[in-house]
Amino acid sequence: MAKIEVYSSGHCPYCVMAKKLLDSKGVDYTEIRVDLDPSKREVMMKRSRQRTVPQIFINNDAIGGYTDLLALNQSKQLDSLLAQS
Repeated sequence: MAKIEVYSSGHCPYCVMAKKLLDSKGVDYTEIRVDLDPSKREVMMKRSRQRTVPQIFINNDAIGGYTDLLALNQSKQLDSLLAQS
């Protein structure tokens, strides 16, 4: 199973939608709340070169945000990414 990390904040509707999509796939992921620990936002920005949440990583590869995750799902590429370890 893939290693999935989701950088998020508590008040972000796109974060909620991204987590719901991942939940619907039945995969485990690590949620990293940047609103609770500002140093985590710095790590996220360094890794993704983005400032906004969510930022999603699958096997340490930056996928992007919710719309990027949704596009991968709609193009039928997400399941194969999630199956990789």
